[in-house]
Amino acid sequence: MRRTKSYMELPYNPALKTRARELRKAGNRAEILLWNQLKQGKFSGLDFDRQKIIGNYIVDFYCAETNAVVEVDGSSHDAKHEYDMQRDAFLNGLGLTVIHVRAEAVVADTAQVIAELRRNPVFEYRRSVAETQM
Repeated sequence: MRRTKSYMELPYNPALKTRARELRKAGNRAEILLWNQLKQGKFSGLDFDRQKIIGNYIVDFYCAETNAVVEVDGSSHDAKHEYDMQRDAFLNGLGLTVIHVRAEAVVADTAQVIAELRRNPVFEYRRSVAETQM
């Protein structure tokens, strides 16, 4: 059961369900490394989804509690700049914050990428709440 109302209010294209499942199963190294740090509330107790369908797009990671999308950008994104800009504009229009991390950075130093995500303003409030509960 989702703890946030906004989760079910996002547009959803059921035609992408099979593709999202395939992406979850395939997973590239950077996504798997990052997922291992985000899943099961490991990141400030937040609940993330992997390969979440939002409208006509599949995002790498989505956190409904903070309305944040985390995209792992590898070499496949180099030729898709226009597509990425359109997707980001669509997601921003839904009130979502899109955070891009480079796949190379995740593979080289996952801990550093997690530290940078924790410092992102979209996660700041949640981090300060978690710290006061320690």
